[in-house]
Amino acid sequence: MADAPRCDHTVAWTALRGHFEAHGRDLDLRTAFADDPRRFERFTLQAPEVFADLSKNRWDEVTRRLLTELAEACQLPQRRDRMLAGEPINTTEGRAVLHTALRAPRGAGAHSAEVHDVLDRMLAYADSVRAQAGTTYTDIVNIGIGGSDLGPRMAAIALQPFCHPGLRLHFVSNVDGHDITPVLQGLKPERTLFIIASKTFTTQETMANAQVAREWFVAHGGQDTARHFVGVTTNLKAAAEFGIRDTFGFWDWVGGRYSLWSAIGLPLAIAIGADPFRAFLAGARAMDEHFAGAPLAQNLPVQLGLLDVWYRNFHGFTSRSVAPYHQGLSRLPAYLQQLEMESNGKGVDVDGHTLPYGTSPVVWGEPGTNGQHAYFQMLHQGTDVVPVEFIAVKTPSHGHGDLHTKLLANCLAQSQALMLGKTAAEAATERAPTASPTLDRDVLAKHRSFPGNRPSTTLLLSALNPRSFGALIALYEHRVFTSGAIWGINSFDQWGVELGKALCNQLLPRFASGDAAGLDASTAGLLAMLRAG
Repeated sequence: MADAPRCDHTVAWTALRGHFEAHGRDLDLRTAFADDPRRFERFTLQAPEVFADLSKNRWDEVTRRLLTELAEACQLPQRRDRMLAGEPINTTEGRAVLHTALRAPRGAGAHSAEVHDVLDRMLAYADSVRAQAGTTYTDIVNIGIGGSDLGPRMAAIALQPFCHPGLRLHFVSNVDGHDITPVLQGLKPERTLFIIASKTFTTQETMANAQVAREWFVAHGGQDTARHFVGVTTNLKAAAEFGIRDTFGFWDWVGGRYSLWSAIGLPLAIAIGADPFRAFLAGARAMDEHFAGAPLAQNLPVQLGLLDVWYRNFHGFTSRSVAPYHQGLSRLPAYLQQLEMESNGKGVDVDGHTLPYGTSPVVWGEPGTNGQHAYFQMLHQGTDVVPVEFIAVKTPSHGHGDLHTKLLANCLAQSQALMLGKTAAEAATERAPTASPTLDRDVLAKHRSFPGNRPSTTLLLSALNPRSFGALIALYEHRVFTSGAIWGINSFDQWGVELGKALCNQLLPRFASGDAAGLDASTAGLLAMLRAG
């Protein structure tokens, strides 16, 4: 099934291994900057809406050249072009991967007529809801999970300054009743619109919450279910049986974690309106064109994906922290967890062979400056090296300029501190007001030293708006594709989520019956404890 050599079977991979052993392992960023006054200039890239400083990463010109040669050897351009052309690169499910078609202008992408038919209808519906804001509707509740929740939830927070002031957005995803209950408590049924987002209209968590929402709606005097519930689904029959009249579908060539651009984006479209939503799509389209046409060495998503391979497979770094220095991007790390780890958390290649190297890193993070008072201690002085991705926005949407200056100064200071560190000799010359006066000076200096040489990337947006946000999310999508293609895996299936679902369905009737036959001792014991009065 594979149409290109696997990365570890290429000459470029062997060359990278030799380069790593000879030069890459011990590359010191402080020395690299001292030796090359133009390092910042050499290792920065401009893509649509996103400027990237890659200079504080542990690589040099040779590393970058060899990684780019690896991309060529693994036929990354051909794999990319096959995806964009709509070939069924999701081989385990026999599907095309065409989320890029969702943001192509009319007539410029695959399935254009049907894509724009749904888009036009969805945006017209969104604007009709907005026209009734404050009267018919005051609250919009999106019920979904995974890609049907993470994407629109993240985007609504990111683009809050562009949202309709007369509408409140709520998101329910967890099947835990502690998620939906506090949301319903603050609503009036006659002023609420529920969006039920499930392609098949069978997703267990989503449909359980949808049933609770409908029962609450009826019990509290709600009238006209069809006016207050809308479906994002292809199962029109099930939606109609539920009482839903208006539905918007999407297609099997749109994976859940890539579906924000589709009708799954309905809550975002209602929040920001048709024209800003089209700007959101246009920003992603601009990044698509950059990914499709820029030379590999100047292609930002490609270079980021190659850096991920360099760190994961040569340096052995197992995680990456994402630190957006903008509160609007507070849910970006959670979104990226699904995008990257569900896509590339695979242990076999496209031919089913067990991989002898690591794939997806663990992706995690928090917004700055909150993270500085939580986990940055480990980043600076811990035993593991964790590459950090800082995201900064030049111009805020608020009027508190002093706060924003402090935020940006913190962002730059953290990446600088990770790189520079502090020696024990330097620490010994400083006064530490909170230090114990009886502690030996040299011991204290060791506690207050920082190893430095810890890598980071900084992504810079001029402003956080629909267009730049669309470009940023598309950048991450193509980055994930790049590393997955190098590793030779299928980034577009997610069989890892199936086993737990199947076992859950088998366990559910046992909670009623108490039957523990055939269960392992742990599961049987826990079941008995949970059923005990």
